[in-house]
Amino acid sequence: MASTEENMTQISELILLGFGDLHGLQYLLFGVFLVIYVVTLMGNIVILTVILADCFLHSPMYFFLDHFSFLEFSYTTTIEPMMLRTLLSPHVPISFSDCACQLFIFAALVATECFLLVVMSYDLFIAICNPLHYSSIMDHWGCLQLAGASWMAGFLTPILLMVHIFRLTFCAASEIDHFFCDLKPIVKLAYTDTQVAEMTSFICTSLFALGPFLLTLASCTDIISTILRIPSVTGKQRAFSTCSSHLTVVSLYYGTLGIVYGFPSGPQNEDLLKLLSLVYTVLTPPLNPIIYTLRNRNVKVALRKLM
Repeated sequence: MASTEENMTQISELILLGFGDLHGLQYLLFGVFLVIYVVTLMGNIVILTVILADCFLHSPMYFFLDHFSFLEFSYTTTIEPMMLRTLLSPHVPISFSDCACQLFIFAALVATECFLLVVMSYDLFIAICNPLHYSSIMDHWGCLQLAGASWMAGFLTPILLMVHIFRLTFCAASEIDHFFCDLKPIVKLAYTDTQVAEMTSFICTSLFALGPFLLTLASCTDIISTILRIPSVTGKQRAFSTCSSHLTVVSLYYGTLGIVYGFPSGPQNEDLLKLLSLVYTVLTPPLNPIIYTLRNRNVKVALRKLM
């Protein structure tokens, strides 16, 4: 009995199963995902460089876009190197502390991105719905406060969740049927009652996902309503071109995030959940730099000048 208890409490290593046996496809997928990873990194580095180098882009909108690109860069780097490793060698061992660290950083960056999207929506809301007071509200100090608050809230929100999850009892030889240390696969490994951890997970997810989503939705609704009341067609087109990129990114981000974490978990859904996780961790991030550059005239002009 003592030996069993020791095996269950002194967990030191977990096994990431990755994508399992792909029957020779793993090398093809490794090449595809490596290209996607490099494109994501380069796209965000280009946005960061262009905004920092061009003085005409030193405005609140592009200040927040700079933070968003850095977030995407960090968020992708937290997940994809481990995923690429699981493609080359399934059953990748990872220490318990490294797994906990990856989950915390991933959750914190996801939460920060949710809060930052709210701030970016608020910036657009002030610019379109209250333009006369824009310069006084979104001054340099105000932008620093909003960005700092997003980062602070993002990294504070998952702490309670981490405390409850990693107080659970796990088997010392646990296997995670995933390509990174995600919330649902880890909770599923616990031997003890997970009700408190699941309730904490629901509360934390509501704080950093549902709350910001509702605030973002309210801002976007007011923005669209204001644009529709603009009498001139040219004015409507100019306003829509200003906010269309942001609305597209918000839809992609919350759409994929909501599907993954709102999807019922179960043995029959494990492969589907893994596929959906792949969409929002690997396939969506490279789209964001493309959306913000191809649909933004100022960024395209600055990029041409830089090149």
